[in-house]
Amino acid sequence: MPADHSSFHAAEFFRLKVLLTLPLAGAYDYLAPDEETLPGTYVMAPLGGRLVPGVVWGEGGGEVAAAKLKPLKRVFDVPPMTEELRRFVEWVAAYTLSPPGAVLRMAMSVPEALEPPRPRIGCVLGVKGREALSGSDSKLTPARRRVLEEAAAGPPRGGAELARAAGCGAGVVRWLQGQGYLEPTALAGGAPVTRPDWHRPGPRLSGDQAAAAESLVAKVASGGFSVSLLDGVTGSGKTEVYFAAVTAALAAGKQVLILLPEIALSSQFMSRFARRFGTGPVEWHSDLSQSDRRANWRAVAEGRALVVVGARSALFLPFPELGLIIVDEEHESAFKQEEGVIYHARDMAVVRGSIARIPVILVSATPSLETLANVEQGRYTRLCLPDRHNDAAMPSIRVIDLRRHRPARQCFLAPPLVAALRETVAAGEQALLFLNRRGYAPLTICRSCGHRFGCPNCTAWLVEHRFLNRLQCHHCGHSEPVPALCPACGEAGNFAACGPGVERLLEEVTKLMPEARIALMASDTLPGPGAAAEMVRAVEEHRIDILIGTQIVAKGHHFPKLTLVGVVDADLGLAGGDLRAAERTWQLLHQVAGRAGREERPGVVYLQTFVPEHPVVAALVSGNRERFLTAEANSRRRYGMPPFGRLAALILSGGDAESADFAAAAFARASPHMPGVEVLGPAPAPLTILRGRHRRRFLVKARKDVNLQAVLREWLARVRVSSTVRVQVDVDPYSFL
Repeated sequence: MPADHSSFHAAEFFRLKVLLTLPLAGAYDYLAPDEETLPGTYVMAPLGGRLVPGVVWGEGGGEVAAAKLKPLKRVFDVPPMTEELRRFVEWVAAYTLSPPGAVLRMAMSVPEALEPPRPRIGCVLGVKGREALSGSDSKLTPARRRVLEEAAAGPPRGGAELARAAGCGAGVVRWLQGQGYLEPTALAGGAPVTRPDWHRPGPRLSGDQAAAAESLVAKVASGGFSVSLLDGVTGSGKTEVYFAAVTAALAAGKQVLILLPEIALSSQFMSRFARRFGTGPVEWHSDLSQSDRRANWRAVAEGRALVVVGARSALFLPFPELGLIIVDEEHESAFKQEEGVIYHARDMAVVRGSIARIPVILVSATPSLETLANVEQGRYTRLCLPDRHNDAAMPSIRVIDLRRHRPARQCFLAPPLVAALRETVAAGEQALLFLNRRGYAPLTICRSCGHRFGCPNCTAWLVEHRFLNRLQCHHCGHSEPVPALCPACGEAGNFAACGPGVERLLEEVTKLMPEARIALMASDTLPGPGAAAEMVRAVEEHRIDILIGTQIVAKGHHFPKLTLVGVVDADLGLAGGDLRAAERTWQLLHQVAGRAGREERPGVVYLQTFVPEHPVVAALVSGNRERFLTAEANSRRRYGMPPFGRLAALILSGGDAESADFAAAAFARASPHMPGVEVLGPAPAPLTILRGRHRRRFLVKARKDVNLQAVLREWLARVRVSSTVRVQVDVDPYSFL
């Protein structure tokens, strides 16, 4: 049990440095009654009038007299945080210019898990059960008998675990308990975690797959830090290749972390893992219940969770025996956290692998330029899978020039795509229409006076969601019902929807093909992982003919009968000032195109565009990936942009424009002037107002050899701003809004 040390006298204590889960400058000294309290020990420490969780970071200093120090309130009986994870916390804090305590908070995101697990009650075979098994009991159905046989053969188990082992429902176990066949007993330890069976044979691999798998297995077996890029076309079987590395790590008694960009929507991956290893992995993402997060965090810390599949925050879990990190879809921008501690999980995964001296595998069909630059410089090894599995052909890609093939009035599908949709459904095959825009329309205006519905908290238009009859802001979450009258002129119901969203596309396709089974898949139409899994099953079982979706349909799904992909607006991601716009659009469209023709039936992709000559469109049609990436890399190199130069953003926000401008002027006066560093700004951010706060932005551009963190740290130290102004630093920015 955790000890309460509040009654100890200061003279009996030993001085320790404790890092708290608060955005403070560093660790604080406390007193502990035991000099054997190790670094990494989880504790509860008093601060002001409250108790705050923290971690012992080392020996205390002598700056403050012992008589003024407070004793630790509790020491938790949890395996201590490893030195590797403590070093990782410090590294992330230094790189992102974040307080170490703010980073520690991500590693201690479930403080309830520090408490002792609640007592668990299981069941054992009772006297009545033994008599029933040895004789004949008319009340024993086959299912009840299986449960009793399992109870007789194995150790004490919880009711749900016993029911799974016997292949029956939990109600059978409850009946046996109620009738006295099974008796209650206390179970030791935390909730059980099923262990993946790495002995199970995997599928037969192709020659390229086997060669890549052999290389990865060798890196796991030899140990030490390495980074491998598994670069394979869509449908090439990359997952089965890195499962071979997972097998090798489990055989060596190590834990494995697999990062996915959208874990809550990856039901197919979970099913594939369970087929391969006999059970699912431990999950870590925001859609888990608090009790599941508590149990899973504790299982990781105690080494009982052998494979964890999670979103970016899983990178901060307290693995005691981490032996392998895999980042699937490493190019995905979803790995970048944009609030709080701003970091890129792919890059930090490489850092954690380096600190722990373990292999890291990056996986993608469309690798990022950053990763490819590291391959070119010899830092990463590249393993290629150039062909689809089982000899499936890559889809053919065709362009629909919207200047020549105009959709009908108030419609958004050009005649060639409509004809292809009809032919696909008539042939008993499936189609996917892709439009990366949620809701019904991105803008709603009043036809009478021209009033545009904008967000009251942000410089953004409200998006109409017709199914909900609401207008929503996709930046701050503001939501309001569609009004009956225009708030500007009072005219009734004279509103026009401008532009298409997926809901409007669904309306159009339903009118065109009322006999087809059509479904919508977007993040705001799926209430959780269960709904996403059911949608995937419906497509797999061909209960859906046409799937309409946003970018979540592009990520790793395997639909055997899907042969047609229609990209409704291939130009959508190319506008704006994002330096990665072309790369990101190429990656997204290549990924969504890869959903077509993954089995024996050939696939075709139609790209609707007003700019068929754009390099992104040309690269997709020609299939000449290297030519596009080389041109993109040369352009970035010419202007010293990442990955050939460095960027950092400084975002200032205040409750009013005056305070933001005043702070921006102070930072401008103190901006660094040195060789290899250029400061752009200040300027209003594209989203000038976000969540009610006025924003000003600096962009710092530096050569690769410049210590950018030192430059930023010195700049920040020279300026004092009002406490009402927030200063946010984004090293290696991905968003320029």
